[in-house]
Amino acid sequence: MTAATRIEACPDYELPSLARALEPFDGLLAEALRPGQSVTLKPNWLASHHRYDASEWRSVITHPNFITAVLQKVVGHLGGSGRVAIADSPQTDCQWALLEKRMHAEQWRRIGAEAGVEVEVLDLREQEFRVQDGVVLERRKRPGDPRGSVEFDLAGGSEFVGHAPSPLGYYGSDYVSSETTAAHSGGHHRYRVSRTVIESDVFINLPKWKTHKKAGITCSLKNLVGINTYKNFLPHHNEGTPARGGDQFPSDDARSSLEGALLRRFKAVLFGRERYGRLLVPVKRLGARVFGETRDQIRNGNWYGNDTIWRMILDLNKLLLYGEPDGRLRPAGAASRKPYLSIVDGIVAGEGNGPEAPDALAAGMILGGSDPVSVDFAAARLMGFDPRKIPSIANAFRIAHHPLVDFDPEQVALVSDGLPALAGPLAELPPGSGFRFEPHFGWKGHIELGDRAAA
Repeated sequence: MTAATRIEACPDYELPSLARALEPFDGLLAEALRPGQSVTLKPNWLASHHRYDASEWRSVITHPNFITAVLQKVVGHLGGSGRVAIADSPQTDCQWALLEKRMHAEQWRRIGAEAGVEVEVLDLREQEFRVQDGVVLERRKRPGDPRGSVEFDLAGGSEFVGHAPSPLGYYGSDYVSSETTAAHSGGHHRYRVSRTVIESDVFINLPKWKTHKKAGITCSLKNLVGINTYKNFLPHHNEGTPARGGDQFPSDDARSSLEGALLRRFKAVLFGRERYGRLLVPVKRLGARVFGETRDQIRNGNWYGNDTIWRMILDLNKLLLYGEPDGRLRPAGAASRKPYLSIVDGIVAGEGNGPEAPDALAAGMILGGSDPVSVDFAAARLMGFDPRKIPSIANAFRIAHHPLVDFDPEQVALVSDGLPALAGPLAELPPGSGFRFEPHFGWKGHIELGDRAAA
C-alpha cells in the first residue's frame, strides 16, 4: 500500500466515458489481480433511493454503470477464470427488491460468463426491516452470505479498548442496545463478517463520495460497514448525553435528556411487538413534531463529537485486511494485508445531509488507490475538509495493533494523468483547489478547512 491517490475526471456515467476515465487505474488493477482469483467488488448500496426523494439515487449509491465499467476491467485481468462477488450489506430498512431494480445484475453475470468468470450479486444481511416513519413493523430473515459468516473477537486489539459503553449502552441497529453492548464488553469486541469477503483473494472497494452524519464523510473506510452480516454488533453511538458518558446528543440540556429517555422507552415497548407498530406510528410522528425531525436536529450520534463509530469503522478495516476464515488475524504488517483497491464514485457526489439524504454535487471525479486511509485523506481534503478532524481518518494513523498504514499524513499525494494541476503532495496544493462540500449540519463549523478552500 502507498500514500498515492489517483484522481481523474469523468464527466458522466456513460460507459465510454467511464472506460476512458478508468484507463489510468489499469496499473493498480494489474498489480492487484492474477488469473483465477476470487474478487469482491464492494459498492455502496446503502438504500434504493434518497431518504426524502424517491426519484433521486445517484448521490446516494454507487452507480450501476460505474460497477459495470470496473467489472469489465477486473474480468479482463482474471485471465478467463476466477470468481467475482458484487456484494454489500445495505442498511436494515433497505428493501432489496427495490434496490435490485437499480442494478444490472444480468448484465454483470453476462460480462463474467463471456470472460469465463463466475459473477454473483449478494445481499450479505441476515435481517431486513420493514419500516414506516421510523417504526419497525416487521423483521424479515435474509439468506445472508451463501458461504456464511466469520466471527471475530478483536479483544485487546480493538479500537474500543479504553472506551467503555455508557451506563445506557452502545446503540447498534436495533431497538434494544443490550446485544450491541454485550458484544463490546468484558474484554470482548465481536463482529460477524461475510465469509465471501474474508475468503476473497482481492478486495476492491467501490464507495460513493459523500458526507456522513455520524462519521463526517463516507468513502473507503466507512464503506466497510457493509462487509458485516449482523448489524447489531456494530456500535454506532453511545447512548445518553455527554454528562452520562454518551455521545447520542451534543448537550446535557433537559430537552436532550427527556428525548433520550422517551426514545429508549418507546423502543423497549416496541421491541418484539412489531404487530403493534402501526399503532405507534402516530406516537413517533408526535415525537417528531415536539422534538424536531432528524433532518433538522442533532441526535443519535449525528455530530462531530461521536467518539464511537470511528472505532467500529477502523476495527472492520483491520478485519478485512488481516482477517482469516478461522476468525484469527494474520501477523501485523504490510506484507500480511489482503490485496486491496479503492476506486471511488465521485462523478455525482453527495453533500449536506448524507449519507441517506445528501444534496447531489456534480463533482465529475474518480479517485482511487491501494490504501483506504490515503484515499480518504485525499478525498476529505478535496471536499474542503480537514482530514485531521475526521476521526476515522485521523485515528487510522495512530493504530497500535494491526495498523492500516505505514506512512505519515504528510506523505499523502495525488497523481493524475488528466488533472496535472492537482498532482503532487496534498500539502502543496494551492488554495482553492478542489471543492467546497457542504458538511452535514452536525459537523458544520468544525471540519471545514480554515479558509474554506480545498487545499
